[in-house]
Amino acid sequence: MAFLRRSGRTATGFDSDLRELAVLVAEMGGFAERQLAEAIEALTRRDNERARANVAADATIDVMQQAIEQRAMDIILQRRPAAEDLRQVVGIVRIANELERIGDLAKNISKRIIAIGDQDIPSRPLRGFTHMATLMMMLLRDVLDSFARRDVAKALDVWARDFDIDRLCASLFRDFLATMTENPLAITLSVHLMFCVKNLERMGDHATNMAEAIHYMVIGQALARERPKADVVSGLSVSSHEAREDWLAPAVLPSTG
Repeated sequence: MAFLRRSGRTATGFDSDLRELAVLVAEMGGFAERQLAEAIEALTRRDNERARANVAADATIDVMQQAIEQRAMDIILQRRPAAEDLRQVVGIVRIANELERIGDLAKNISKRIIAIGDQDIPSRPLRGFTHMATLMMMLLRDVLDSFARRDVAKALDVWARDFDIDRLCASLFRDFLATMTENPLAITLSVHLMFCVKNLERMGDHATNMAEAIHYMVIGQALARERPKADVVSGLSVSSHEAREDWLAPAVLPSTG
């Protein structure tokens, strides 16, 4: 991996440790991509069994994150890295944490799919969700590639493109609110779909957090400017604990997994 090549230095035990961590993150990133892809397929194909399997799969990405965190702690204790080396380890741990959050959000989408059951989803919101999910898949793939290549320019591109995800989320929210106003019978379905969309929007935030971590790892400084954000319906904004969604009534969200 690009970030393991150091000018004027031969490979060390720390380099090997860092390479090991990078491989673990790459595997975790691939698993997070599959979780998102499975959630998309489960919704578009109305496959509840697939959704249930995706909920159960979240335990795997949790184990991956814990393993990376423990390995990073072992490296810090054994190698006592300083300055740039420590920054690399901390950055990798941050990225693993963001991937674990993305996995949680993919699980939440799958739970919503189970709750929707056999209800018919109108083609327009389904197309909107699929389009937004496709953009999110591209964002996740690109930020993982920027990590593997230590490509700051690509990381910054991901950071800026999150605005498109936010803007689409706001547009879909307006559509859902209009639908609920016109047809009270569609409220329950619309709420489930709104939270699916909101979970995608939050995934975009975690992808941009990864981009910021990559910038810090390479440049050694946090980004000086604030990330542009589109105006998403504030009344349905989700807190930092949104991944659990345990504040919703049990009748709205199933307790699967």
